[in-house]
Amino acid sequence: MRIKVLFNYRSIRRVLLILLLLYSGVIRSYGYEIFYPAEKNSVTTYDYGLFIGKARNSEAVTINSSRVYSAPNGAFAYSVKLNDGENRVVIRSGYSTKVYNVYKKKAVQKVQSEVNEFDKRTVIVKNDNVPLRSAPEDIGFNIVSYLFKGTRVVINGSKDNYYRVFLAKDKIAWILKSDIDEEAAVNDSIAEFINMNSQKYKNATVQTVSFTQNLPYTIEDGEKEILFRVYNPELSESSVYTINILKPKRYFYNVTLQDGFYTFKVSEVPKTFEDCTILVDAGHGGSQSGAMGCLGDKEKDINLKIALELQQILKQKGANVVMTRECDGEITLKDRIKIAVANDVDIYLSIHMNSIGNVGFNHSKHRGTGIYYFNKNSKELSQILEKSITKSAGTKKNGVRSASFAVIRPANYVGVLIETAYMINPSDTLLYTQGSFAKNVAEGIIDGLEEFIEK
Repeated sequence: MRIKVLFNYRSIRRVLLILLLLYSGVIRSYGYEIFYPAEKNSVTTYDYGLFIGKARNSEAVTINSSRVYSAPNGAFAYSVKLNDGENRVVIRSGYSTKVYNVYKKKAVQKVQSEVNEFDKRTVIVKNDNVPLRSAPEDIGFNIVSYLFKGTRVVINGSKDNYYRVFLAKDKIAWILKSDIDEEAAVNDSIAEFINMNSQKYKNATVQTVSFTQNLPYTIEDGEKEILFRVYNPELSESSVYTINILKPKRYFYNVTLQDGFYTFKVSEVPKTFEDCTILVDAGHGGSQSGAMGCLGDKEKDINLKIALELQQILKQKGANVVMTRECDGEITLKDRIKIAVANDVDIYLSIHMNSIGNVGFNHSKHRGTGIYYFNKNSKELSQILEKSITKSAGTKKNGVRSASFAVIRPANYVGVLIETAYMINPSDTLLYTQGSFAKNVAEGIIDGLEEFIEK
């Protein structure tokens, strides 16, 4: 039995034309894609709204009627200055229009409070690693030491969330009220000095000083030496014990305390990879994605690629390598520091990709590799790495700066945070999306480490 099929070519052409128009409509309705912000309605306290995304098929994109530059791969970024209250941001291309509503909250003026004075009293620090600050505000640069659990401190005033700590007649500091155990019983006896000792080793100087109780201390990293001071304000207003240790060219230091016995150690950075323990920290991870890129890339993924490349080359060099993560796992800042301290690392390398905060995006300024350090002992490595990474990876120099990032604050190691490139810069996307980028960055870091360690 034969079945005869009749084709109506006119009808088929009509159907094909309709399908083509529908397909074209789908393509045309997506002339661009916005990856940030994720929501069309948002609330912020920022002065600028950042919009990043990808234009498709070289579409011309405008934001509030201003033409936006797109890289050859379609990546674009643009900042809108926000007014207090409602802000309407219109994004257009030849094929699509999207409207974003951003509500900017009015900045709240903080009222300056006065210091509440009261008579001196002795209290106990209830946690380890408690910042002692030069001013009553949470700024990393004002930290003068990290106190140990059980330390006796004398307080004689308060301001907002801080107690004022009396150290000596010409020296005060500040500590968070939440770091003080208000209920702890304080021993009535005054701490007494026991002894002091110094030992020199091949690559380190160790100074010990002991008291009958735990006392507060400060550290000052001077031009040629490091000053370690212990205060006993209950004994007298001038009871200060000072230790001076000459520092080597490349160094780090750490302090331990056990039952009033302080150990202050200044170490020299090892001069070979084989003698060096290097921690490689891939920033972010897990639910902490980090910055979002113009093409929808996640910072955590690029950080990990670079870190794994670096791990491999460092092992080939003979270094002892410690990783904070080797997969897409989540790890806190405190745990990253704990890993470094537990492994007695000499150098801490934190790998990141950059973005911007509450500023307007500038294509030429917010571009390239930036290196950050906190302690003086890490400045030289930062300067070396900026040169070596930009040379190897082809990125622009974005500067060497001091910054208060948690993982590079400890002086137990030489610590730097490397912002390899800007996730939000269209020109940088052309670099970091290349398959060789992670390896090029890793090789640049190795070149810098060789100069710092071996030369």
